[in-house]
Amino acid sequence: MYKIVNKRVLNPTVTSMDIYAPLVAKKAEAGQFIILRVNKDGERIPLTVAGYDRAAGTVKIIFQIVGGTTMLLNAKREGDYIEDFVGPLGCATKTDGIKKVCIVGGGVGCAIALPVAQKFHRLGCEVHSIIGFRNKDLVILKEEFKACSDKLTVMTDDGSYGRQGVVTAPLKDAIEAGENYDEVIAIGPLIMMKFVVATTKPYGLPTTVSMNPIMIDGTGMCGGCRLTVGGKTKFACVDGPDFDGFEVDFDEAMARSGAYAEFEAKAREKNCNLFKGAK
Repeated sequence: MYKIVNKRVLNPTVTSMDIYAPLVAKKAEAGQFIILRVNKDGERIPLTVAGYDRAAGTVKIIFQIVGGTTMLLNAKREGDYIEDFVGPLGCATKTDGIKKVCIVGGGVGCAIALPVAQKFHRLGCEVHSIIGFRNKDLVILKEEFKACSDKLTVMTDDGSYGRQGVVTAPLKDAIEAGENYDEVIAIGPLIMMKFVVATTKPYGLPTTVSMNPIMIDGTGMCGGCRLTVGGKTKFACVDGPDFDGFEVDFDEAMARSGAYAEFEAKAREKNCNLFKGAK
């Protein structure tokens, strides 16, 4: 079992936890993920490595409370344990040859984007970060991004914090102003990543997207995380989660991502009722 050594509420729907998992922390890299089970009979859910401390033996996870399992996980306290914590899985974000990068994060996807931005910063790259949220109450990790970015732009849909609008607006402004990025890396909702790709493609700017579809085993055996990339079937858990954004079939990915919406809603309702009954 794996101990929760730190728990922090980032906003009303997003929580950060540091898990004591020294073997995972020893090898984890930005862009990879883990699969956990909250309890013995629980479902397996993938969560991206949001940070790690090799000396302390901890791995940071940041998750949004959207379904039954994340509700159970969020109910855990510091000092509690979770059943399984397996990883690191997937391929680390590639950094070779990149001297100037633009990281675009949306919502809770910023938790995935942050360690990527931090890694490029440690490597001495020029890092421009654009992070977007629906409103000021949902803004997370701003100070952490500020610390590892040469330039940071914060966007909110309603203009209640930072600049009003979507993340593609400052990205397009930067490109048209002459910013020559070696790579643009987009991490967030599928629709956001689709439009980031639509923004960069006319300029031929290499664009990487992080795909996090439904996963079950995390080893490529189940096929649940299959995607169409460049006309071929790929598996996010072993071939990704990073892919060339120009080649991803986003419409197919978005259609598949909604397949379990009804199931997730029922699981969330079931756990809500359990929590109410416990009070």
